[in-house]
Amino acid sequence: MDDPETKEMLKDLIWLNAVIATELIQVTENTSAIVRKSPPPASCLTKHNELRRIALAIAERYREGTMLSQNLLKHQ
Repeated sequence: MDDPETKEMLKDLIWLNAVIATELIQVTENTSAIVRKSPPPASCLTKHNELRRIALAIAERYREGTMLSQNLLKHQ
C-alpha cells in the first residue's frame, strides 16, 4: 500500500468513523435521557466517556488537530 492517495483516503475514513462513533454515543445518551426522563446511569456515562476517549485517540493518530476533541469536550 504505497499509494499516497489510498493512504489519505484510509486516514479520512478512520477519522470519519471515529466522528460517527462519538456522535452515536451522544445520540444514545440523549435518547436514554429522554426515555428515562433523567440522565443515563453514571456507569453508562463512565463507559461512554472511555469509548469516546478511545475513538478520539484513534482519530488523532491519523488526523491531528481536528475539531473532534473540542466537539467531544462539549458533550462531556
